[in-house]
Amino acid sequence: MPHAYETKDEILKLGNIDPELDEFLKNNEIPPVDYNDLQAFRDFADRRNVQLKQLLGDPPAEVKQSETHYTTRDGTKMRAIHYQPSSPPSSGSPLVVMIHGGGFCIGSPEGEEQTCRNLVQAFGAVCVSISYRLAPDFKFPHAPNDCWDALKWAAANAQSLGADPSQGFVVGGTSAGGNLTAVLAHLARDEGLSPPLTGQYLAIPAVGGKECIPEKYRDRFYSYEQNKDVPVLPVAAVDMFMKGYAPNTDDHVLYTVIAHPKGHKDLPPAFFQIDGMDPLRDEGLIYATMLEKDDGVKTRVEVYPGLPHGHWGFFPFLKGSAKFRKDQVQGFGWLLGKEPNVEKVTTQLNPTVV
Repeated sequence: MPHAYETKDEILKLGNIDPELDEFLKNNEIPPVDYNDLQAFRDFADRRNVQLKQLLGDPPAEVKQSETHYTTRDGTKMRAIHYQPSSPPSSGSPLVVMIHGGGFCIGSPEGEEQTCRNLVQAFGAVCVSISYRLAPDFKFPHAPNDCWDALKWAAANAQSLGADPSQGFVVGGTSAGGNLTAVLAHLARDEGLSPPLTGQYLAIPAVGGKECIPEKYRDRFYSYEQNKDVPVLPVAAVDMFMKGYAPNTDDHVLYTVIAHPKGHKDLPPAFFQIDGMDPLRDEGLIYATMLEKDDGVKTRVEVYPGLPHGHWGFFPFLKGSAKFRKDQVQGFGWLLGKEPNVEKVTTQLNPTVV
């Protein structure tokens, strides 16, 4: 499903602030953020995540939620949250592995809780939200290695998790989790993961900066300059996270996969959700174009003009956030080849905190 954002005017227009968000920001004083202090930012994010967890509340009756664990290659025991339907579908439950965001430095499996609950309710899916060791204590490549170990664990234990991957096997993630999703999709292809992935979900992904993009697409890359000082993820925040994570930008297998040495052919279908007022916007759009036009990978792309990185989590009361959640469920339906049951899916929270 091609997107139309190819000319400079079309691309730059995506960065014009959403009117509803603009009105909110004019009428509410947002506390300043110090992007020179990663620990202080972590503390702020942890407090905010507690608030959002409280707003989401207990799992609905249709969702069984429990903690489980997987073991990494070096023997480290890692948490995962296991979401499954109370009444599994007679046809079997698809398996979804979700990877949280947070710049590789913050976050937890609970960060994908609303998504996982919605997928259980919409498709009777089994969803496993995994953890990985965080920078700066555990720098690159701990995150991709841990996530690859987790994906192999989920594939090997699908039956005991209550899932049937023949009904669909999708890996997905947000922001840093989108980067890790792209990495895992290539590893699964190249290392013959069994059962194979049938889809990948990339929300606001980081896949490789301008220097990694093929020359023919570099004239579409404006987002780092246009969105340098936007809310949520200004370039200063990107720099803070990258300083903590310390990735090897020349590693096109475990980090900057937009320039993967084996290309992108034979990857599973990819569903993207991309924010217009986000420094990461253009690498996501270009990567989606490369997958579809250059490598024949089926893609679906939803774009949210004028909204900043992760808008549905930071401003969940916006109409654009409700649209994101509806699109997300429909996009997973496209990946799974299933019509979602949307009767009880949560599309909007109404907090007053940012």
